[in-house]
Amino acid sequence: MDDCLVVGGGVIGLSLAYELSGRALQVHVVDQGLVGREASWAGAGILPPARVHPDIAAWDWLRARSHELYPDWSQALLDATGIDNGYRRCGGIYLARSRGEAAALAGLAAHFHQHQIAFQRLDLPQLAECEPALAPLMAADELKAVYFAADEAQLRNPRHLRALVAACRQRGVRFSEGVQVRGVRRNSDRLVAVDTDAGPLTAANFAITGGAWTGDLLRMLKIPTGILPIRGQMVLFRCPVRPLRRIINEGARYLVARDDGLVLAGSSEEQAGFDKSTTPGVLNDLQQMARDLVPALRQAPVQQTWAGLRPGSIDGMPYIGRIGSLENAFVAAGHFRSGLHLAPATALVTSDLICRQPAEIDLSPFRPTRG
Repeated sequence: MDDCLVVGGGVIGLSLAYELSGRALQVHVVDQGLVGREASWAGAGILPPARVHPDIAAWDWLRARSHELYPDWSQALLDATGIDNGYRRCGGIYLARSRGEAAALAGLAAHFHQHQIAFQRLDLPQLAECEPALAPLMAADELKAVYFAADEAQLRNPRHLRALVAACRQRGVRFSEGVQVRGVRRNSDRLVAVDTDAGPLTAANFAITGGAWTGDLLRMLKIPTGILPIRGQMVLFRCPVRPLRRIINEGARYLVARDDGLVLAGSSEEQAGFDKSTTPGVLNDLQQMARDLVPALRQAPVQQTWAGLRPGSIDGMPYIGRIGSLENAFVAAGHFRSGLHLAPATALVTSDLICRQPAEIDLSPFRPTRG
């Protein structure tokens, strides 16, 4: 019998399988589609700056601990699989073109200062030196405030997911793709099996990591949650040379340039159910935003567009912990736009729970029964 059945093969499920298998547990990952092909694949791979410090809140600890773990995880995955996940500590530029956005950045600066995170306000000459591609924007006198976060990083989602799958396979993790969960079997305070269209699957422990579909899985266990799908659309430009050296952030939207000249522009937040189609209006807005910020992109062709479904939650917090009264069933889902960033620390604390070890932080703010 497997030590743990992980239901859902996105970045949270794969990271959990990677961590558990590293602790010598036998893990089986089952997914209704292809592993790593939903929201985890669709994102831009931005890792905002974060830092562990005394008295840190649980949510901030997840971000900060993950930020600490990513360099080591990235190197370990490269050493084990030969796959470079694109982890780069490139830094991030934060722009404001309105007074409201400038006020929001001032609030973010205060937050970062409180958490001892470097966040430097730039004047226009400093910005020109830091990111020459923004020179036309500066000449137009559109900027109300600019900040630089030196510790912001990025990675390439598809490559990171491939590396996780390859490393998990090396550690003996089994994968079952295209397998739909149809029901669950429980005996008092234990989950004994998950019924699928490929037959029942048993394990000593069960972890639900189904992303935007987690709510449906938990309802089978009579646990209501506030998880809902939030669609995000993306545009990918191809440039002959990399036009940007840093991540560019403007409110909830961003530009991320890769080493090979690809530039991602994102993203939207839409409640559209489980519809992953793109829409002309949103895609046009993203293209216009990108070309307004970086005029060099006006000559760059759009290579691809797509949409993904992020697992949002009513209160903006993920669900991490034991499921109700079941002593061998756990959930880790609802990370919204931060699933990739929070995955290593989420895998760490969820593995501690599954291994009956004390977690590094109080997980009560993430309890699955909070609704």
